[in-house]
Amino acid sequence: MGEDYANIKNNLVIIASELHRFKGVFSKAISKLEIDEQNKYTSQFQWFSKKVTKALDDAGIRVVTLDGQLYDPGMAVTPLNIEDFDAEDILYVAQTMEPIIMQENAVVKTGTVILGRVEK
Repeated sequence: MGEDYANIKNNLVIIASELHRFKGVFSKAISKLEIDEQNKYTSQFQWFSKKVTKALDDAGIRVVTLDGQLYDPGMAVTPLNIEDFDAEDILYVAQTMEPIIMQENAVVKTGTVILGRVEK
């Protein structure tokens, strides 16, 4: 049972990560459509996303994105462009490339982000 549970949990973490990635790709693809078509497909994706998120929630899995939040080195993320900034810069999460995946209150998978500088 323990190994089966670990496999199920790992697969749910993969699904959670891929849902976030697909949302970005899907948004980019439908932006090329007419507005009526965009609305139709966006609505269908929102329904799908809601169902998947509910199933993940039922399993205790949460997808956490930090877009727009002030960056803190203690966040469970790897910033891809941290070397582009000085130590005194105030930074924020400009884009979540890979979300943080949590189960209950524990980090299962750290995220990956791109940072931006807060302009003074």
